[in-house]
Amino acid sequence: MEKLSIPALITEQKAELTSHHVYRRLAAKLEPSENADILRSISSDELKHYDLIKKTTGTEVKPDWLKVYFYYCLSVIFGITFGIKLMEKGEEKAISGYSELAHYYPPLYDIIKDEEEHEKQLIGMINEERLQYIGSIVLGLNDALVELTGALAGFTFAFQNTRLIALTGLIVGISASFSMASAEYLSNKQDKSTRDSLQAALYTGAAYVVTVLLLILPYLLIANPYLSLAVTLLVVLLIIFFFNYYVAVAKELDFKKRFFEMASISLGVAGISFLVGVLVKHFFGIDI
Repeated sequence: MEKLSIPALITEQKAELTSHHVYRRLAAKLEPSENADILRSISSDELKHYDLIKKTTGTEVKPDWLKVYFYYCLSVIFGITFGIKLMEKGEEKAISGYSELAHYYPPLYDIIKDEEEHEKQLIGMINEERLQYIGSIVLGLNDALVELTGALAGFTFAFQNTRLIALTGLIVGISASFSMASAEYLSNKQDKSTRDSLQAALYTGAAYVVTVLLLILPYLLIANPYLSLAVTLLVVLLIIFFFNYYVAVAKELDFKKRFFEMASISLGVAGISFLVGVLVKHFFGIDI
């Protein structure tokens, strides 16, 4: 094997050992369960990869402890599925750059490829509650973004008083969150869904309330109503970006399509509602 290929192999060797420690720590954190067994199995696979590459490089390496702690904390905060799929995406990009190494030592990457397919199957078996209810979260989040963004845009021109806008938005938002949670509960009951109806309702309501609080916060912190609206629209884009990135990674979906679709709907409704506020104020002459 040419000397140029050894550093690339050592980089991959280090990545496999790093992944081994992440999976091992996550498995140790969980109570005895199927998820813990799956993580231990993946951890074992990663260690096998490391040992296999070590036989070729003849070099001992240490894991990247910064990455170990980063992905561990990410998995604890955002869920195991999100953390490990994000980590695997990084590994896939690295491995694609090493494809030419198979020219020097074909058996190495043939075996690793087989093992990676096995890992993907195992990752697909991980069962996380939050992903089972992702549809309920999307319902609450999306409805809050569309309805409240539009309402706040309309209130901004109609009222031009940030405290009044925030108070009105909060009342509308909290009321709507109870309505959406109730609708989700009844929908799951009616459809005889395998999901827990109360749990689904709680996820929908919680997503709605959190979104409402984030959207009205600029009106409580900034005195200028138009600047508050601009900041709120920025918050809308950030919520849409981070949530869709999370779902795209965790469920392996198209991020760009989902982001632009959701953003265009929310901002489009906000624009129409702002125009309605302008027309109402002009034709009815209401001045608050």
